[in-house]
This record gives sequence, C-alpha cells and structure tokens, in this order.
Amino acid sequence: MPNVSWDAIDRRILEIIQEEARISNADLAGRVGLSPSPCWRRVRALEDAEVIRRYVTLVDAEAIGLPINVFATVALEKQVEGALERFERAVAERPEVMECYLMTGEFDYLLRVVVPSLGAYERFLMDHLTRIEGIASIKSSFALKQVRYKTALPLAHIEG
Repeated sequence: MPNVSWDAIDRRILEIIQEEARISNADLAGRVGLSPSPCWRRVRALEDAEVIRRYVTLVDAEAIGLPINVFATVALEKQVEGALERFERAVAERPEVMECYLMTGEFDYLLRVVVPSLGAYERFLMDHLTRIEGIASIKSSFALKQVRYKTALPLAHIEG
C-alpha cells in the first residue's frame, strides 16, 4: 500500500463512507467540514492509494434464502507451495465460499461458506471441497446465530 498521510479529516471520511457508501460528496463534505472539491480530492486520493478498494452493497443473506453459515477448517496433506496454490485457486472459484484465510495452528485454512440448506452444504462438500487434491481433513461447524457482523474497520489507531 502506498504511503498515505493521515489526518482527522481522512479518518472521518473513512468512518462515514464505511457506514454510508452512497453518501453524496456534498453531504460527506458537510459532515467532515470541507467544501465539496477538496473533499472529492481526498476521497479520490484514498481510492488511488487503494485505501478505499471498492464500494459494495450488503445484502441480507437470510432475506435471499441463504440462512446457513458454515465455518470449515481444512488441513492439507503437505504445506508446499503447489498444494497451497491449488487449494486457493479451487476455493476462489466457488461462489459459496465467502471468506478463506490461510491460518497458523492446527489447520491450514478457515473458510466461511454460505448455503441455502444443509443439503446444499453436503453437495458443496462432496462435489467440490473433498475433490481438491491434497486435502487431509475437513471439519465443519455450523453457526447457530450471528451475534455480531460488521464490515466497518476500526479507525481509532489513525492519528488525527
């Protein structure tokens, strides 16, 4: 990431747009105490520096029929570059896989998988995940209730 000079206004811009990505530049400028042109330039600089990577819409998974969240831990037979790359390519192609992390500890990867039903997860597991070469074990845990979910990153550590 390029070196970015942070100040209180940049921090406030990031706090606001993490919660309201569709805010108009005029409204954002008013809330951070700038006129629209300097505010737009700051947002553009944050985009150019890839601090702001993209803008998205959060869709309620249950509302569209995807109520099942599964956390799967995957251990590979060998932690060699080829096996890691093969696994990562395979899971990147699966739309059910919402998140995938390379981990330290007793397993190699942690996946968050979203599906409409237990049967759909079983099909994903049997038809896709277990067919990836080099997997030693898969353990699945089903989320009973989402207690907290947020997308806005904490920014208190940014000086300003």
